[in-house]
Amino acid sequence: MTAAQTAPLLTVDGLCAGYGDSEILHEVQLHVADGELTTIIGPNGAGKSTLLKAIMGYLIPTAGQVHFAGVEITRMSTHQRVGQGLAFVPQLENVFPSLTVEENLLMGGYGFAADKRLLRERMDAQYERFPRLAERRRQRVRTMSGGERQMLALARALMTEPRMLLLDEPSAALSPKIADEVFAKVKEINAQGRTIVIVEQNADSSLRISDRGVVLADGRNAFEGPADHILHDEKIREAYLGTAEA
Repeated sequence: MTAAQTAPLLTVDGLCAGYGDSEILHEVQLHVADGELTTIIGPNGAGKSTLLKAIMGYLIPTAGQVHFAGVEITRMSTHQRVGQGLAFVPQLENVFPSLTVEENLLMGGYGFAADKRLLRERMDAQYERFPRLAERRRQRVRTMSGGERQMLALARALMTEPRMLLLDEPSAALSPKIADEVFAKVKEINAQGRTIVIVEQNADSSLRISDRGVVLADGRNAFEGPADHILHDEKIREAYLGTAEA
């Protein structure tokens, strides 16, 4: 293979970022291969969500670089990063409650709304991927369950056909059964060729579907390696997750 073929799809190098005078991330490193499913875990306040926001352009780093698909995107706007092939599903406010399912998907396709054929193809693809949304396409989102809303948030992000999905706490506030359904769908999307980075408090479920895991602590890299190793390493779990193996 050539160097270009083996280069990571996403590279975060020495990233420092935060809010105002408060620095949250301290020289964080992250490398994600094309097609990989990576879970980022760590204690509350470790900087996990801040890292996703910095990758997506909601925060401009004070130091370090971000490269995606061989292009430096460190100073690009969020809109430009979407154009490069990134998509982000935040933990909160990730759908429009007053709109219908179909209207939410239309919002996801705003960048190519003039191409009606492409818009319809992308929407039909999401309805095929998420049959429950197809059944509720005319339903107002505020009347839907938390699990249905999370599926819609995923579908809306996928309308842009991104190369990489960034997911912030996709199982938050969901029952264990519904969370399992969401994780199964995330794994399915990854198996179809989409690179995915997940930030999760539900470390066990997320690591079980992942290729690699990254542990952050106090805004710094603490450990990274195969997801299965992190899942079953009692010392890592006790030190950074505060739990014994489930």
